[in-house]
Amino acid sequence: MDFGINGRRAIVCASSRGLGKACALALAREGCAVILNGRDEERLSLAVDEIARETGVRPATVVADLDTERGRQLLLAACDEPDILVTNNGGPAPGRIEDWDHAAWLGAIEANMLSGILLIQAVVGGMRKRKFGRIVNITSAMVKSPQLPLGLSTAARTGLTAFSKALSRAVARDNVTINNLLPERIETDRLRYMIEQQATRAGCSFEEARHDMLKPVAAGRFGRPEEFAAACAFLCSMQASYISGQNLQVDGGSYSGLM
Repeated sequence: MDFGINGRRAIVCASSRGLGKACALALAREGCAVILNGRDEERLSLAVDEIARETGVRPATVVADLDTERGRQLLLAACDEPDILVTNNGGPAPGRIEDWDHAAWLGAIEANMLSGILLIQAVVGGMRKRKFGRIVNITSAMVKSPQLPLGLSTAARTGLTAFSKALSRAVARDNVTINNLLPERIETDRLRYMIEQQATRAGCSFEEARHDMLKPVAAGRFGRPEEFAAACAFLCSMQASYISGQNLQVDGGSYSGLM
């Protein structure tokens, strides 16, 4: 299927690895001019090489910390009129409520709520004027199924979700869509980290913790980054122009709720 976004300009945040990189690759395969972002220049360079091998085109890169105003300015300076914005950022480590002080809450809000909101604010006006825009926020399955150890991430990402839902209704008439992708248990470095943390807490081996983490997944396996990225590319497509304000769970059918 031709998604109709060949030549569109796309910013993909935190895209030197994991789900962000997978989404950048999927959009590059559709012919988008992609801007990669990350904090580690060496890791970004490796991501560029991988995407270039797969697509024949070398994406541009911006080394920047999106938790800071300066980092966001650098990213927008590289592409001030994107057609597509994929927001993404690393989440805080799991923890205990007793350990979350004021600084911990502010850090989570800056990284997982405000960084995305401020980027959206910066680009959505231009999208509306040009009558095309696709915004996809990579959030978390915990937005709909909160678990206390991930409370910092969940609370901040839920704020981004609420803002995006409200804004989506205001911009839909201008062919600008805003949707959220909610990953759970996708094979990434983040999942490996979570398994390691579980193994440490439970005092078991990595393989035992991995087996336990797989149990709730209805599909009986972990997801693949390319599967998640395909959903992102579709939400950015011309065919998805009537889909907005939605939370799409990419979780192997594991969510037990109705809505």
